[in-house]
Amino acid sequence: MGRPLDPRLWRYSAPARRYLLASVGLSALTTASIVLAALALARVAAGVVTRPDTRTVGAWAFPLGVLAAAIGVRAAATWWQARLADRAGASVVADLETQLLAAATARQRRDRDPVGTAVLATTGLAGLRGYLTGYLPALMLACAAPPVVLCVIALHDPVSGGIIAGTLPLIPAFMILIGLLSRGKADASLAALTRLADQMLDLFAGLPTLRALGRQWGPQRRVAELGAAHRRTTMSALRVAFLSALVLELLATLCVALVAVSIGLRLVFGHMALESGLVALILAPEVYLPLRAVGERFHAAEDGVAAAAKAFAVLDAPQAQSGRPPEQAPGWRPGSVVLADVTVHGRDGAAPDGLSAELRPGVVTVLTGPNGSGKSTALQAVLGLVRPDRGQVRVGGVAVADIPEQQWWARVAWLPQRPVLVPGTLRHNVELFGAVFGPRLDSACTATGFDEVLAGLADGWDTVVGAGGVGLSLGQCQRLALTRVLAAARPVLLLDEPTAHLDPDSESAVLAALIRRAAAGDTVVLVGHRPAVLAAADIVVEVSARAAA
Repeated sequence: MGRPLDPRLWRYSAPARRYLLASVGLSALTTASIVLAALALARVAAGVVTRPDTRTVGAWAFPLGVLAAAIGVRAAATWWQARLADRAGASVVADLETQLLAAATARQRRDRDPVGTAVLATTGLAGLRGYLTGYLPALMLACAAPPVVLCVIALHDPVSGGIIAGTLPLIPAFMILIGLLSRGKADASLAALTRLADQMLDLFAGLPTLRALGRQWGPQRRVAELGAAHRRTTMSALRVAFLSALVLELLATLCVALVAVSIGLRLVFGHMALESGLVALILAPEVYLPLRAVGERFHAAEDGVAAAAKAFAVLDAPQAQSGRPPEQAPGWRPGSVVLADVTVHGRDGAAPDGLSAELRPGVVTVLTGPNGSGKSTALQAVLGLVRPDRGQVRVGGVAVADIPEQQWWARVAWLPQRPVLVPGTLRHNVELFGAVFGPRLDSACTATGFDEVLAGLADGWDTVVGAGGVGLSLGQCQRLALTRVLAAARPVLLLDEPTAHLDPDSESAVLAALIRRAAAGDTVVLVGHRPAVLAAADIVVEVSARAAA
């Protein structure tokens, strides 16, 4: 949040609204108790010193009662503030995490930073508790206490009030300087954590393959480097937080010392009353304390603040429309899929950048190019999952964005780079694209080699697999996903690296089946760079990216 109190917190979180209102009331109560306690203590201390005949508890029963009540009220308000902060911290974080997950899953376009969103929803927003339990109460008190306390001091001792009014701006000035010094450290820490999570997710996904190749220890050094980078950025942010607390503490101490020296000299020369001097001296630290606490606790909560800013950016992002309703959609007919100057911007630049191609029925089209060039993104643009930042995808002359999703997706069979298998039986997974058990499915099983897999399973199609295909190897998952696509009676086939994890003989059989589907008039689009895949292509389209400036 670039501001002390981001209004989006008020807008998006009902628990935060209730907590802010309660914090304002408790801050006002704390301020009143501070002033009353100081006035009562100064009255008693000055009276005891200047009037020896009143040195009994009974003579000062009322001021002492006010002092005790003010201290009790301040302690109760502080305790209640901490209790509310702890509860509100958990409620607000849970509320924002729920909204973030809902916004991320409701998007029709691809999340360009899925790992970053996952980090925010799991660990990033947890740092917001420090903001709510530490920084926010200090901010409320800093808004309420210093002006009121300074006015009380000025009424009793204008000189001390002038000194405090002149030195008080030094605290926010140094806070700004420290903030400029620490700018970006919280963002760097969150980015390091995101990179580490990204690498770990990729490692876990590919670990079975790495183990099969005997290279499971290869990524160890890279993961250690990312962990060390995250540790360095975190320690750097903590170092700035500790040093900022020390600087603000020293500055506040010097300012209070100036007030104390002034009061002491004027008392010695008889230029002021003892009670007024004591009021100013007791209240002077209370003017600086809330501002000092704001600076200290802001840096302690900076990670959560940075995470909240990113979460609000996700929540503020306009939700992509899911295509026009059927009654408003223009008429369209199946035909060639045309990509016209399709460009999608990401974190590292544009990928793809200015992609133009025609994916015609009856031919096998292969999208190829270096890693990161946007081949998979191009397929998602064809599906309508990604809205191009420039250019358009059209089917039969109509933009994909204007075709009702269910109408378009009912004609497409998609094999992503990482096949998606849902928990349940193999039969349930293969029926996701509407495959019907019969000769077509048998032919698909033969082409992909999944018939051999079924032969080794005691329960056949009734074999139960877990999320992501747990219970099958990577190669078996790939064969099942390919079987599902080939058995689907859909005229558009989009396959991302379809022959990954397959041996050469299986690869040849799968490509032959895809060529037959194209010869039958279907639109077959492959993403790949292996020689066998390129050799099977009728049209090869080079996909390129443009790095960020």
